[in-house]
Amino acid sequence: MEYQLHSMNARKEFIDIADEQDRNYWAARLGISTETLKSAVKALHSMEFSKLKEHFMMEKVKSGSTYQRFVNQQQ
Repeated sequence: MEYQLHSMNARKEFIDIADEQDRNYWAARLGISTETLKSAVKALHSMEFSKLKEHFMMEKVKSGSTYQRFVNQQQ
């Protein structure tokens, strides 16, 4: 129950891609270019930081050699 209350009270962070300073801050925080950030926002239809962070973490996993070997074995 405590976990549920904590997650309900969690503050969502949103990225304002129209603001250059905000774009630069979040791109640096995610370790990506501002163009990559804008493309991801458009692709995901979301400006929520947690969703974008999850997206980039999955992209990193998918580009890893272990994941690629797994995919190749499944084919």
